[in-house]
Amino acid sequence: MHLKRTAILCLLFLVKKNFVLAQEMTYTVSPVLSDTSYFHVELTCKGFSADSLQFSMPEWTPGYYQLMYYASSVCNIRATDAKGNTLSWKKADKNSWWIYNKSADIFHLQYDVLSTKSFVASNYLEADKGYISPAGMFMHLKAHIEQPVTLVVKPINGWNVATGLKQLPDQQYTYIASDFDVLYDSPILMGKLETFPSFDVQGKPHYFIAYRPREFDRAAFMKDLQKIVSTAADIIGDIPYDNYTFLGIGPGMGGIEHLNSTTVSFTGSNLNNREGKIGIYNFLAHEYFHHYNVKRIRPIELGPFDYDHGSKTRLLWVSEGFTVYYEYIILRRAGLTTPDDVLKELQDNIRSYESKPGRLIQSLADASYNTWSDGPFGAGDSSISYYEKGPVLGALLDLKIRHETRNKHSLDDVMRALYREYYQDKKRGFTEAEFRSVAERVAGVSLAECFDYANTVKMPDYKKYFGYAGLDIAVKDGSFAITRRKSMNALQQSILRDWLR
Repeated sequence: MHLKRTAILCLLFLVKKNFVLAQEMTYTVSPVLSDTSYFHVELTCKGFSADSLQFSMPEWTPGYYQLMYYASSVCNIRATDAKGNTLSWKKADKNSWWIYNKSADIFHLQYDVLSTKSFVASNYLEADKGYISPAGMFMHLKAHIEQPVTLVVKPINGWNVATGLKQLPDQQYTYIASDFDVLYDSPILMGKLETFPSFDVQGKPHYFIAYRPREFDRAAFMKDLQKIVSTAADIIGDIPYDNYTFLGIGPGMGGIEHLNSTTVSFTGSNLNNREGKIGIYNFLAHEYFHHYNVKRIRPIELGPFDYDHGSKTRLLWVSEGFTVYYEYIILRRAGLTTPDDVLKELQDNIRSYESKPGRLIQSLADASYNTWSDGPFGAGDSSISYYEKGPVLGALLDLKIRHETRNKHSLDDVMRALYREYYQDKKRGFTEAEFRSVAERVAGVSLAECFDYANTVKMPDYKKYFGYAGLDIAVKDGSFAITRRKSMNALQQSILRDWLR
């Protein structure tokens, strides 16, 4: 009886101890319009009882492989305990701060983030719009990146809020993230926004919420976007999220992919002409397909992330380059473009790549690894862009697989295998060797020449690879023209038909 009572008391002590030590982090963020606009951030921490705690602001955001130096926009830091007493703090290094909390179980941290650059990887605030790139807004506690987070957004009156974050039921503008990786991967758009008609694909709702879109046919646009999403999902055969949100931030630069959302510069101004429409649809297909290819089908270096220094990989030619290739393929299979449109896009990629002196100096793999210094589009005459050569290599690899398997398999099978084996089963990214192994297993032959095109400056044999689909390629005055041969064998006809179906 005595032993039983002791055991119960021990259990109660452990329960009480765990309850007391339960760790919580709740952020509240508010836009403040002034001569220099900023967001005010308040953080309440519970259960982190230590003499000192180190908080860090990431130096970059996944999806944009450049250092952003977000900490330079942080100012007016103030820390207090639960009673309002001031706690001391000091700068630890360029992007982190020590907070001395004297073992207080509850304390508050406040700071402001200057938000003046309109860009998908930056924080921005103006009279009727606010945009938050979370990696540049919310500090994380060192060694606690896995900590669940609650976020409360307090928009200006008359504004609404859009994000891929999960909202708490019956609590307006209150969201939760299972960890900081999810928080940093969930941008927030607020302001006077318009929500387009939603659609479902495989039972999952998809939304498009935009800031000041121009005049165009919303219903027709969303019908086409549904085709894009459905076609992309059919390639992989699975939709891994509960819902998806396109965030159109208005005029600006670029787009960035996320697990269940994407931020895109969007006004809809070119949707009323065919060329402009194809450009916008390519852009949206690209960012959407990224939720597979890079967020889930990813090089092993891209997770867990090194938020302080960046995560370098030699495989952005797969993550970015192949995604460019698939934007062409998705639009074609969705019935939104023609086979000639796809060939023209590839011609343009070849011309752009082959016109750069850097093609004789830098390999695709090196361009991927050096993007942190060279930028994604190269720097001067000594580098290249994986956005230009990458999609071409994707096409060549696709045609090679189709040829070697007599059109029974394609690059789609490689992407599906990577998704299944590494994302779903192993729950991690793949190495360079593993990517090549999967590709060669699907092809049933060595793909050494294709991988030489990625890892060296060897010129691709365009004529041979496009010939697998009964195509010729001619060079004249710096232009590359891909044309159909007058005579094709049965395999070539089959490959061309299925490749550009």
